[in-house]
Amino acid sequence: MDKIERMEELIARLNEASDAYYNGRDELISNYEWDAMFDELSALEKETGQILPDSPTQKTGSEETVADEGRREPHEFPALSLAKTKQISELQAWAGERPIWLSWKLDGLTLVLTYDNGSLTKIVTRGNGTIGKNITHLKKAIGGFPQEIPYEGHMVVRGEAAISYTDFDMINDTIEDEDEKYANPRNLAAGTLNLDDVGVVAARKVHFYAFTLVYLEKEIISWGERMQYLADMGFTVVDREPATAGKLPELIEKWTQRVESGHMDIPVDGLVITYDDTAYASTGSVTGHHATRAGYAFKWQDEAVKSRLRYIEWSCAVSTISPVAVFEPVQIEGTTVSRASLCNISEIERLGVGRECTLEVIKANKIIPKCIAVHDAVGEVEIPKECPVCHAPTQIRISRASGTKTLHCTNPDCTAKHVKKFTRFVSKSGMDMDGLSIQTMLKFMNEGFIHEFSDLFHLSEHFDVIGQMEGFGEKSLQNMAAAIEKSRNVHPVNLIYALCIPMIGLDAAKKIVRNIGMDGFLDRLEKGHDFSDIDGIGAEKSASIFQWYSQDKNRIELSNLLHELDIQQVEQADTSQGSCAGVTFVITGDVHSFKNRDAFKSYVESQGGKVAGSVSKKTAYLVNNDAESESSKNRKAKELGVPIITEDQFIEMFGN
Repeated sequence: MDKIERMEELIARLNEASDAYYNGRDELISNYEWDAMFDELSALEKETGQILPDSPTQKTGSEETVADEGRREPHEFPALSLAKTKQISELQAWAGERPIWLSWKLDGLTLVLTYDNGSLTKIVTRGNGTIGKNITHLKKAIGGFPQEIPYEGHMVVRGEAAISYTDFDMINDTIEDEDEKYANPRNLAAGTLNLDDVGVVAARKVHFYAFTLVYLEKEIISWGERMQYLADMGFTVVDREPATAGKLPELIEKWTQRVESGHMDIPVDGLVITYDDTAYASTGSVTGHHATRAGYAFKWQDEAVKSRLRYIEWSCAVSTISPVAVFEPVQIEGTTVSRASLCNISEIERLGVGRECTLEVIKANKIIPKCIAVHDAVGEVEIPKECPVCHAPTQIRISRASGTKTLHCTNPDCTAKHVKKFTRFVSKSGMDMDGLSIQTMLKFMNEGFIHEFSDLFHLSEHFDVIGQMEGFGEKSLQNMAAAIEKSRNVHPVNLIYALCIPMIGLDAAKKIVRNIGMDGFLDRLEKGHDFSDIDGIGAEKSASIFQWYSQDKNRIELSNLLHELDIQQVEQADTSQGSCAGVTFVITGDVHSFKNRDAFKSYVESQGGKVAGSVSKKTAYLVNNDAESESSKNRKAKELGVPIITEDQFIEMFGN
């Protein structure tokens, strides 16, 4: 193959991989492989003096495809890429003698926010840097920025929308449809912001991190001051630190250690340096696919290490059984690594993993062990015929959307398929068993330690085995045992919530306990007396409770659970004489005297009142500290003649 043919091959593979990566589909190659091919292409372009059509080295961005013409939105200010390097000396030369700032290069989806007259008017994805996708309809579903700001002029902010590793693991492990699973937080963020359902997007906890103030009508020259200005207005702003060229080696080492320590929950794939003098930065030219003075990105040189495969462990999560390579322990960038996910059967085939082989492994983004190549493979990987948790037959499925092969358990009652219930059970609103993450519980399920809720209280019986597992030292076992014992003493509201009864959340649990107590709840279950007479429960929720209790598995599980617990005795408050008795409120906006709106609501209910979600003829008062706002609730209240009172007025009228 000659050099031009190789360039054509590299361009095709890089563009195909970028399209999949930026549009929330399965990754075709790792970042490590992409960087290597990009560097090879750049070198060939210099060597031959030719740049072929569609070369990714010349694109301002290869982000998401904007197929919906109605959502295509041109950028007021082009969102160009940054030049990238793996050499600190190149960063130092670029910085020169000028003051600079060091910040994270977040691994998410770039968004551009526009504000006018104090209100957020537009959110557009980066797209190709010139035209993006308008996703303003999702503005209430994304965290990290204010909807309203005190500045009345025209303002444009650019930042990264990202999903934390913690939220990614929790979300991905509970997505039952294999076609909707995502490869990494960046992949999930991109796929999520392609959705139209605001509720689904909000549940996925996408968070915005501002990394530059693109335009402001008032004059603030310093980049550092501009970032602080955004922070003061309520934006989440990317971590940053002032620097000089001379300090860069020391600071980059310090920031790199923050990533390698494993304490970074936000995905990052490098660092960025920026001139503090934004006026000077704006005088740069556009060369190739980046602005020369807009900033300079630093990407880590991944250390690839070879190790011999010991075996492949198959772990069941929700409905998917995923392969994990277990290999001889090796040191990678300061830590000992012995495991790396192989994702699915297709990835095993793509890499060419054999029954015996040598794996080449990196720590992607300094955190996640990832297999990037296989050497000296012998034999084929044996695909399990039965589920490791329940031992039911397995089934290979091929995704219609991506062609990805995945392994599944065929048993609908497999414990691992109900991990969401166990997550709710151990949550702070439930039994508050600290330290039992989804990943930990799935690991215990795969070992056969957990089948029902009561099994969690007997995990100490397996500590001799758990103590040999990676990540479980003596201290962590002590903490786990202490958390489990502490959770035995439970408030009845938390217990009812933890049972995962359909339609019965914390609010309904509070109403049940407040009216009939835990003994009354258990008595009605046993005698078949419904709960519809309890205010706020009604016939539908009552039927849901009995439908749940009618299942033998749930009755037995509850009985076993009650033998493990010491349920707190709670006095049933007489709210009929409370200061809010018989009065219905709607609470909106920020509060200052109560900790939050939930605390406000709890107080109202403790005093015999009700809190509704929307204003109606039954509403006695709308509580809003911004009584003059033009919000929909205020307009509805005025239309119906419902009094609008502030929080202070509420306390004056209904406080004790």
